[in-house]
Amino acid sequence: MKLYSWNVNGIRAVLNKGTFQSFIADHQPDILCLQETKAKQDQVEIDLPGYEQYWNSADKAGYSGTAIFSKTKPLTVINGFTDDIAKKYKLAGDSYGDPSKEGRVISAEFEKFWVVTVYTPNSKGDLSRLELRHKQWDPAFLEHVQDLEKTKPVVFCGDLNVAHSEIDLANPKANIGKHGFTNEEREGFDTFEKADFIDTFRASHPDTADAYTWWTHWANARARNIGWRIDYWLASKSIAGMVVDAAIHPDILGSDHCPVSIELKV
Repeated sequence: MKLYSWNVNGIRAVLNKGTFQSFIADHQPDILCLQETKAKQDQVEIDLPGYEQYWNSADKAGYSGTAIFSKTKPLTVINGFTDDIAKKYKLAGDSYGDPSKEGRVISAEFEKFWVVTVYTPNSKGDLSRLELRHKQWDPAFLEHVQDLEKTKPVVFCGDLNVAHSEIDLANPKANIGKHGFTNEEREGFDTFEKADFIDTFRASHPDTADAYTWWTHWANARARNIGWRIDYWLASKSIAGMVVDAAIHPDILGSDHCPVSIELKV
């Protein structure tokens, strides 16, 4: 099975550019996870014969949002966190809004595994959302995927809004302590790994540098490959050995992020 994840930075924009359609035709993902759709399903004219569509859109128009398109009908689909997890981590909102109403998580159960897609809150340039990210969101998301893991293995993907290690961004020294590369955000990723979730790309390509998934629009950064690896597929240890390919696709344009993929032999 070919599983892809892509922060499209607005599904309507990539559809209008034609890049989404050519991506589907060229790559034929079995499961496609999207982040930052910035739309509700009824706002999008999208023709994907052969795919089931599941959307979790933000209450706020034109903001955030996730979706899963799958050739196989899932057994179960869950939008967001359970009420218990939302209450435990006090995900009732901050000055930007309620992160549990921003359409940031979808979980789909298949015969042998769960697929979860996540659009992790950005800690903001002034780090004003860092505390919510570090103390509430990351532990809530970890508990969510660990709860799912009690029934079957989990693969989760998405824009985690953090470069985990210095190899994962072009200018690490200049960005230490800045949003996306703070100690707190990196510790959140450490916690996933301590819980035996495997970074599939880094497991397959431990020393590969200059492998990025996001580039700023400034200073011709994408053409110069001055980027960050902030989009991931992580897998439960029990299923990570079935990942036979983990790849980044910087040639696919249309967004400031590119897709990332894994192939599962299950």
